[in-house]
Amino acid sequence: MDVYVHSAGTVLPGAPVDIPALARRFGLPRIWEQWVDTFIGTPLRHYSVDLDSGEVRFSLADLAVTAAQRALTAAGITAAEVDLVVMGTSSPDMLMPATVNVVADRLGIDGVPGYQLQSGCAGAVQALDVARHMLGSGSFRTALVIGADSCAKHFDLTLDVSALPPEEQVNGVLFGDGAGAAVLSTEPSAEPVALRWTQVRCVGRNRPPGQTLDWFGAADRHLDRPAAVEDYQAVRDSVPPLAVATLDEVLKELDWERDELDYILPPQLSGRMTAEIHARLDLPDAREVSCIRETGNTGNALPFFQLERLLPRMIAGDRAVGVAIESSKWIKAGFALERVER
Repeated sequence: MDVYVHSAGTVLPGAPVDIPALARRFGLPRIWEQWVDTFIGTPLRHYSVDLDSGEVRFSLADLAVTAAQRALTAAGITAAEVDLVVMGTSSPDMLMPATVNVVADRLGIDGVPGYQLQSGCAGAVQALDVARHMLGSGSFRTALVIGADSCAKHFDLTLDVSALPPEEQVNGVLFGDGAGAAVLSTEPSAEPVALRWTQVRCVGRNRPPGQTLDWFGAADRHLDRPAAVEDYQAVRDSVPPLAVATLDEVLKELDWERDELDYILPPQLSGRMTAEIHARLDLPDAREVSCIRETGNTGNALPFFQLERLLPRMIAGDRAVGVAIESSKWIKAGFALERVER
């Protein structure tokens, strides 16, 4: 059974925060700004926390509800018509209740299956994959798929950031907060975009994590270990070839040729790395759909920001492939879209 993407909706909290603003807030030198520009290349990000007061202005559920409402409105679908909800996130508001259930409750969705996938940057594609397979079974008609992340809970505004090692500093400039959602259905819309393929592959065997995001309980919350660590060099070395391999696998599965691809949605890890990955993908005829320089790395929300930009552009016959790579324990994920005639 065919599955169609009807719409996408997104949200970013607050005003954009640039690198000079971060440097001023944490007393970092000009050379730090230059380092970020040279090696990261992500000028803007948005935070759910106010950097001056430390007040958390938006929960993850707040962001997810807004993105979901926008996706539902764009699709012309009410919450009562949703019969499946799947959410991917690496930063739920709580371990329990699952944020997806809080979001469903606030949207007025009840009596339907709800799933929350705990994952990093591949979580959005994992959520799309679960929804596609469940819709394809014929048991469901309409799915709301959500991807959202917030680093607000990990912001310690009392830290001397200049004293932190680079593997801890990098997370503060790579990531921002945001949420995205998409409506999927077995019924085509007026301008149908078919979700032709989704795949998720764990490739972390014997490979150390490239990123860790710790959780602290009551017994260990005061232990002297960092909450978030990023091996950025390992990410730079591994993500581009994994992205190329994922693209090749998706194209092979669908028997699509590289020159038949109209759009590519590359991984959005950082501004600099996205440019490197896009060059490695070697798709001169495919138009790139990227948002990282305006949004920052919003984790599981990012593919929905790309989808929101892509869907209005597609005309009959257009084909697109999206790629997401997760460096925590190395997951490669991809999806394919095709604009079809009704």
